[in-house]
Amino acid sequence: MMNLDMDKYLAIRKAQHNGARTVDELKSMTQFEIENDEELKNVEIVLKNACRCKNVSIEDVLNAVNSGFTTLDEVMSETGAGTGCGICKGLVESIITNKR
Repeated sequence: MMNLDMDKYLAIRKAQHNGARTVDELKSMTQFEIENDEELKNVEIVLKNACRCKNVSIEDVLNAVNSGFTTLDEVMSETGAGTGCGICKGLVESIITNKR
């Protein structure tokens, strides 16, 4: 993991489950404060990532959804997201549902 403490990392992931995809959306949904440019860079990296274990981006998941993979199992099979520890499955489902 980057140089984010676990509480901040988990706050980002929770906001992502609720639809946050940008720093502005993250800030509007949480009490999240970015302390410096390095932390901003790390936050942006986490926001682009759907599955840390398999290094699958949100864009990868969206591409699968836009190509016709519409269930969690289909997207997992196509991208690998959710096939490691499984913690990201809720986020992947959110991306499928919201198509963003």
